Amino acid sequence: MKIAFIGLGHMGGGMAPNLAKAGHEVRAFDLVAEAVQHAVDAGCSAAGSAGEAVKGAEVVITMLPAAKHVRAVFEGDVAPNAAPGTLLIDCSTIDVASARDVGEAMQARGFDFLDAPVSGGIAAAAGGTLTFMVGGSDAQFERARPVLEPMAKAVIHAGQLGAGQAAKICNNMILGATMAATCEAFVLAKKLGLDLQTFFDISSKASGQSWSMTSYAPVAGVGPDTPADHDYEGGFAAALMLKDLKLAAEAAHQVGAFTPMGAKAEELYQRYVGAGGGNKDFSGLINMIDDSSKTAQK
Repeated sequence: MKIAFIGLGHMGGGMAPNLAKAGHEVRAFDLVAEAVQHAVDAGCSAAGSAGEAVKGAEVVITMLPAAKHVRAVFEGDVAPNAAPGTLLIDCSTIDVASARDVGEAMQARGFDFLDAPVSGGIAAAAGGTLTFMVGGSDAQFERARPVLEPMAKAVIHAGQLGAGQAAKICNNMILGATMAATCEAFVLAKKLGLDLQTFFDISSKASGQSWSMTSYAPVAGVGPDTPADHDYEGGFAAALMLKDLKLAAEAAHQVGAFTPMGAKAEELYQRYVGAGGGNKDFSGLINMIDDSSKTAQK
């Protein structure tokens, strides 16, 4: 199958090669030349522009930073160059309203469009073990499933257009708040004199168990290998977590939902990013919490 892949950052750069490994003909484009070369080295072919990538493609997949980029690419590059009937899949994480606006505009022009944000992080993108949350009709979902499966451990139909984005921001609001609480618990455990490995062994098998504790512990040398073991490099950048928490807050405001834990998590990540932690993994929040704890004791 001929697939155009636009956006080869930390996530897209891992995703596109998995499609090539599955035997698809992948034409890749990114504004960063090094990212394109990485995709070419992994079996993709290079396109000179987004418009060039989508010409003749049966499927177009995008993984872009924000809604403004999604709107610009679909309106300026995809719609004028893709053939009617082309399957369009946006894997970016953006607000629900923008996903629906872009999707409805593309469908009005004769395309199939789905929003399909992902969960799993950089390692899962490279390993082909992402979870896709897909919004679109039943028929569109079934059409997209075999395209997404080489990149996934799970491909889940969340509902109609925009439902994928809704599921993603709700999921990441849980993740942000849970990680903050997990960081606080490790700092408290240390100050109470507990051995952190022992605390992990207990909590990961008790009612405090969560993905943030068991699979992504924010402390080096505890549990499975995580960004904490690499000075919080790699993984899921704190700036992206903040972006997702802001999207959740915006959505909550629009529908009148009360999300105080999500709001507190957003506040904490805003502080961490503002202090220079934006490019660190989001679990690096523990360092700010630990430093704040030390300051509070003075």
